[in-house]
Amino acid sequence: MATPDAIAPREAVGVLEAATSRGWTVAVAESLTGGLVCARLVAVPGASAVLRGGVVAYSTDLKQSVLGVDGELLAERGAVDPDVAREMAQGVARELGADVGLATTGVAGPDPQDGKAPGHVFVAVATPERTEVRELRLEGGRAEVREAATQGVLELARATISG
Repeated sequence: MATPDAIAPREAVGVLEAATSRGWTVAVAESLTGGLVCARLVAVPGASAVLRGGVVAYSTDLKQSVLGVDGELLAERGAVDPDVAREMAQGVARELGADVGLATTGVAGPDPQDGKAPGHVFVAVATPERTEVRELRLEGGRAEVREAATQGVLELARATISG
């Protein structure tokens, strides 16, 4: 993988290098991050060899209709849930024909959503070997929460893909 440009964090480089070494492709499903994760990956020169694409499913109904998240799960628990993150990651990999799916779902704020406080986030990574979900409790305003969620899913992806 080529050296990143100024906006490509080393975590994004690490994700793409790890996927390349395994011969895997990557897809991204984002809610609260609204495309930041995909943008970080795209900022790495050569990302097109690994990155299949991304889906911003900001609205809850899109999580079901586009990513295949179980509608009963969404109705019962809302979008900010570890199982929703898991199904988003698995769904984006399936729908975009990738080996690995990354997902973010949570509350950026300023108001609570589905009974969850701002900064409550779940990130997930699905590979052919396993799916990992991590709960994050983040501090700060909208921008800080979105940035930290982006960082969180990239760190989890790098670790999960590397094995």
